[in-house]
Amino acid sequence: MADLPDQTITIILELQRRLVQLINQAGATELSVFEIFGETEATASVLEQLTNIRERATSSYSRLSNLLLRISEFQPIAPTATIELLTQTIEQAEATAEAGEATVREAKSDWNLL
Repeated sequence: MADLPDQTITIILELQRRLVQLINQAGATELSVFEIFGETEATASVLEQLTNIRERATSSYSRLSNLLLRISEFQPIAPTATIELLTQTIEQAEATAEAGEATVREAKSDWNLL
């Protein structure tokens, strides 16, 4: 693998863990809202938000995985552009995780699912 600092690899793997948990939590919350309250005008917005969170988290997870794999194939070093793309992808994944986690917490609170 092209040399990546252990800290960077740890950040990526931790982000992937958070994203997997977010996908699961958003899906479980979406299902709970749907099963308890049904699909109504009142729930349509939150159901759509939770679906969007799952899609964004899945996309972020895939981008991180693909970039890490691509970087592991470069020898002896990865191109600067790829490292810069990885940095941007990490930042985007962190923002996605933070926003998604907040939205799931808010949805659970709003619909008394805590």
